[in-house]
Amino acid sequence: MPQKPLRVVIAQMKHETNTFSPVPTPLSRFATGQAEPYRGDEVARAFKGTNSGVAAFLDLAEEAGAEIVTPIAASARPSGPVQSDAYQAMSDAICAAVSQGCDACLLDLHGAMVTEDHEDGEGTLLARIRQIAPDLPIAVALDMHTNLYPAMIANCTTLAGFQTYPHIDNYETAIRAGRPLFAMLRGEVKPTIAWGQKPMLPHVMCQGTGRFPNKDLQERTRQMEQEPDVLSATLFVGFPHADISQAGLSAVVVTDNNPEKAERYTQELLEFAWKHRAAWVYQIEPLEQSLARAASVTEGPVILLDHYDNAASGGTMDTMTVLGAILDAGLEDVAAYAIYDPRAVAEMIAAGIGNEVTVSLGGKMSMPSLGLQGQPRQVTGRVKLIHDGRYRNQGPASTGVLFDQGPTVVLDTGKVEIVVISRQNEPNDEQAFRALGIDPTRKKFLMLKSRVHFRAGFEAMAKEIIECAGTGVCTSDYSQLKFENVRRPIYPLDEM
Repeated sequence: MPQKPLRVVIAQMKHETNTFSPVPTPLSRFATGQAEPYRGDEVARAFKGTNSGVAAFLDLAEEAGAEIVTPIAASARPSGPVQSDAYQAMSDAICAAVSQGCDACLLDLHGAMVTEDHEDGEGTLLARIRQIAPDLPIAVALDMHTNLYPAMIANCTTLAGFQTYPHIDNYETAIRAGRPLFAMLRGEVKPTIAWGQKPMLPHVMCQGTGRFPNKDLQERTRQMEQEPDVLSATLFVGFPHADISQAGLSAVVVTDNNPEKAERYTQELLEFAWKHRAAWVYQIEPLEQSLARAASVTEGPVILLDHYDNAASGGTMDTMTVLGAILDAGLEDVAAYAIYDPRAVAEMIAAGIGNEVTVSLGGKMSMPSLGLQGQPRQVTGRVKLIHDGRYRNQGPASTGVLFDQGPTVVLDTGKVEIVVISRQNEPNDEQAFRALGIDPTRKKFLMLKSRVHFRAGFEAMAKEIIECAGTGVCTSDYSQLKFENVRRPIYPLDEM
């Protein structure tokens, strides 16, 4: 008799939670270009051929001749804790598919999901799957900003996290997580996992893989994986804007039945990170000094990085501190991406293309965790363009993936073209501008609400990058954040 094909469940449930963020996280936030997350056949149509973990899992399953079940693919921009009903709906969909019987489960998760009820959204999901299917092989692909909990390790079979930041290895990471699982199903390997943590909260602005020490650490993980019995090696920098007990840096090494090597390599990564802990601490430059430097630059594009208010770290994306300072400084030939303000977008759409408007821009959301009220700013300009807000990245980050920033307007003040959007979205690709008729390479200044991901799409064109300390829940000044739940002592909150 012919052998029955494998039945494989592939699902995505991704969110990086900033517990200081006032931005709500309902189920609709996990949808792209539609009201609900992708389900069933929609998943392959949305992700096949893209630089995504889901695409990699689909390719691996097809290569194995498996029957593929895709109950849900849900990914939301970082924001506050995930609402309970949203988390329940997503995890229910995955668990229902597993309960119908399968030979393996491949999960594209984030690793830093906090819900209204759970500090560890991913570990809680994995433990629930384990209750349904105690012996089920489970592969998990994670973001580099994972805040690792014991339940994640205890309830998976193989695991791998990103080795690049900006994250351009989404597809490759899922391959590193999934390929050993299929090898195990064929009886070729026996995955063994070691993991550990260090009590440290690296600043996000110091986590990029183009700088020391993370550059060296990620190069070392790739070296480890060249050894035939090392199935994956991952150094997680952690996401520090989550006030939860296990936030911070960790490492995981998966070997082929070599627990001693897994443990030794895990400790090597952790010790290197800890030895150089001072290099993970960001030094802040006052905004006035940053803009003074910008005014002296003669050739563009110059990137003015509004890194305190980044949508990909849970920022409101509506603070006006940096943009206001740019307007006050009289800088010219500027394109700004972006201000989140659905109300202003609606007003400008009603005014129509070509008409002059004065709007109360930004500052609609207060930030109780920082003790700050929203501060909008009156801005006058011409409605230059109205757009539906959808575009696909050209890469290298999330190549081919659809992004949806909602109804969008370009407001031209004469000196600054301001992109105003209706859904928070970080600029990590030229298409964020080009889809709106703006050529970023021809601008003197680009104001970007980003931290590190912008480097994927804009670093190569930039003549200079000037980091601007503004206002927002993505602040690099830990003294502005009230940590109550993270384990202590922890560096650099405490002297260690």
